[in-house]
Amino acid sequence: MKSVHTKMKKHTLAVIVENRPGVLSRVSGLFSRRGYNIHSLAVGTTEEPNVSRMTIVVEGDDVVLEQIIKQLYKLIDVVKVLELSSIPAVDRELVLVKVAANERTRPEITKIVDIFRARIVDLGEDAVIIEATGDSEKIDALENMLTKYGIKEMVRTGKIALSRSEEIK
Repeated sequence: MKSVHTKMKKHTLAVIVENRPGVLSRVSGLFSRRGYNIHSLAVGTTEEPNVSRMTIVVEGDDVVLEQIIKQLYKLIDVVKVLELSSIPAVDRELVLVKVAANERTRPEITKIVDIFRARIVDLGEDAVIIEATGDSEKIDALENMLTKYGIKEMVRTGKIALSRSEEIK
């Protein structure tokens, strides 16, 4: 008997929803009831005041992804669902990192900040706060580089994404 292994991967979903109270709760409740783990969730307004955009990163195979999309469309507030992992898209995260810093380590940390095109947004006696944007891999790499200095606090927004524009002909 042949074993069928399905590939688990992260999928980025753009979910356009009516901008009403309780929508976030209903969408996240759908995931928890089905036992699907949300890796990241970002919600914000769009160019249209009556709709919001949720960018949800979830892990699963193609069957799980298809189920999630079908379940999302059953929610009355869901207008549209796009699977951005399968089309050309631009994605970014924002991170704020508070890193231990002293007179000796500040120049090294500043050099890392410059290499990653990040910014120091707060400078204290014993720490700096760094702001960076980029794709998940860039943010992971920055975090790795700063770990040896002592990360005191960190917060990441989660991924936001838009499909790329059609080519101009």
